[in-house]
Amino acid sequence: MAACIVSALLQVAGVRAEALHLTAADTQDVAAGRYTAAAASVDSATLPRAWRAVRLPHAHASDVLGQARAAPAGGAQIVTTWYRLTLPAWRPGAAQMLYAARVKAYGPIAVYVDGRLRHQRQLEGATWYWSPLWLELDGGGGGAPPREILFRIEHPRSSRTALASVWLGTTDEIGWRYQGRQWLQVYLPLMCVGAFVAVGVFSAFVWIWRGVGLGYGLFTLLAAAQFVRSLNFFCEARLDNDWLAWMMLNSLFWMLTLAHAFLEMVHGQRQRWLSRGLLAVNLLVAGFSAPVLAAWPNTPLVTPLLYLLAISAGVAITAAGVRASWRRSPDAMLMSVGVGFGVLYGINDWALQSNFLGPEHWYLGPYINLQNFAMLCYLMYRRYIAALALAEQSNLRLVSRLREREAELAFSYQRLIEIEHKQTLAGERLRLMQDMHDGLGSSLQSALWAVERGQLDDNAVPDILRACIDDLHLTIDSLEPVEADLLLLLATLRYRLGERLRLAGMRLHWAVADVPPLEWIDPRTALHILRILQEALSNIVKHTNATEIRVATSFDGDGVTVSIADNGPGFDLAAARQLGGKGLLNQQRRAAAIGGAIAWEPAGGGGTLVLLWLPLSQPAAALAPVATFH
Repeated sequence: MAACIVSALLQVAGVRAEALHLTAADTQDVAAGRYTAAAASVDSATLPRAWRAVRLPHAHASDVLGQARAAPAGGAQIVTTWYRLTLPAWRPGAAQMLYAARVKAYGPIAVYVDGRLRHQRQLEGATWYWSPLWLELDGGGGGAPPREILFRIEHPRSSRTALASVWLGTTDEIGWRYQGRQWLQVYLPLMCVGAFVAVGVFSAFVWIWRGVGLGYGLFTLLAAAQFVRSLNFFCEARLDNDWLAWMMLNSLFWMLTLAHAFLEMVHGQRQRWLSRGLLAVNLLVAGFSAPVLAAWPNTPLVTPLLYLLAISAGVAITAAGVRASWRRSPDAMLMSVGVGFGVLYGINDWALQSNFLGPEHWYLGPYINLQNFAMLCYLMYRRYIAALALAEQSNLRLVSRLREREAELAFSYQRLIEIEHKQTLAGERLRLMQDMHDGLGSSLQSALWAVERGQLDDNAVPDILRACIDDLHLTIDSLEPVEADLLLLLATLRYRLGERLRLAGMRLHWAVADVPPLEWIDPRTALHILRILQEALSNIVKHTNATEIRVATSFDGDGVTVSIADNGPGFDLAAARQLGGKGLLNQQRRAAAIGGAIAWEPAGGGGTLVLLWLPLSQPAAALAPVATFH
């Protein structure tokens, strides 16, 4: 309640302690021959008395054709526009700040507070200012408050100036207005341009280094044109102003042409008439607006007319893009709509620049970068999702094909196992039949012939039958899994023949030592080894008067040697071969068939030493069929 009473009293007294919003001003235009430097001080009483009252925000009326007819033939005449703001009585409690959303000018600006120069921008040419005006006034901290503010704007008479309403107050009172306008009008468009250019640089690297996709090249050129179009954000016309305006103006037309080319690439429909028309417009505008060759160098007057041409080109591109992409390409339709929004932004900016809209309205053109960046991100998202879906479909198809292949391989593997099993059974059956025919069958057949011819007595028949039984046992023992263990094979032989040796009055000395495994031993080779050793032991029993037999093993690095020694009188190997003994020849053939060798040597102290050498690895030529003699 107390605060309301104090505020009411201050208002009644005409004294304001809060922020001032100035919307009333006086203005006048003073003709000048050229640009002049702003004086350090100006007394408004010395200015011409041609003031007229206006309301802020104020903009000079736009009459493009009328100004064109009134333009002098010798060049543009310079005009100084003055705005005078008279402040009411107020009581500032702290340092006061001045804020104006926009001071639109195409030349130098100067601000005077109570006749003293407080701010100036000494720039000439076709330049307008994006940044809002923000400056500190005198009168804070106990000093006298300001009573009058003058704005001095020099510009060509054909240009359109404007001044927004003015706020006075402390930083706490009006600072948010300036910060918000500065951020939205300058910083945000600047960040949008930076993001768009960054994506363009990325596209350039992909386009140049990887050499893939025309779209990356078009997007790179589009980002470069947009950067040139936004140069006024990065430098306040420190370049030559005419050339800066020329580059910015022509970059707009090149942006439209590149957008059309991008649309053609996306929707896949060639529009040669529009492409050629845009190229012709670009060349005409570049020549017509060039500062050196321009027939009409008044850029502030010409630029709005050319912007109307750019808007017309944008409408044509939008219409052609929508027609080509309708129900064909959603991506191209989205881009066409984006170009359409850009046309609307351009119409707004053209109206604002031509003073059809007040200076406190917003330029929307710079925000097209934000729209393009968002649209690009959306398109990339769509392409990414489509690529993921395609990858998932490919993975599903691949998984399905892999499962089919796995089923086929499993079926083939099962068939191979069955075939291999059948081949193994057939091979084992054939081997057994051959072994029984060569071994047991041959022995029985020889015994039958001998009995029929009366060549055997009753005492020899048991020996023949016993040999046949031993041969049958060896064939059966060869089927046992020995797993490359030669010692297990020798133990089996000892078990089969040990009792027979004992009945023959012979003592067996078992000196078998551990030897490396022979990986190549299988039932067929095991039978060969057993028959070789059986034949050697049978020869000792039949043909020597030995009383002791010693069986031993040794390893020489390349193979394993099995030695059988007896203490008999020995025999002459050459004489035994001349007598037609087939047992020794069968042993040699069997040893050669498995890659080994057999030798007979005299044993120390008398007797015979049989040496059977077996290799660690069997050569590929081994396991040939063995022909035996009986």
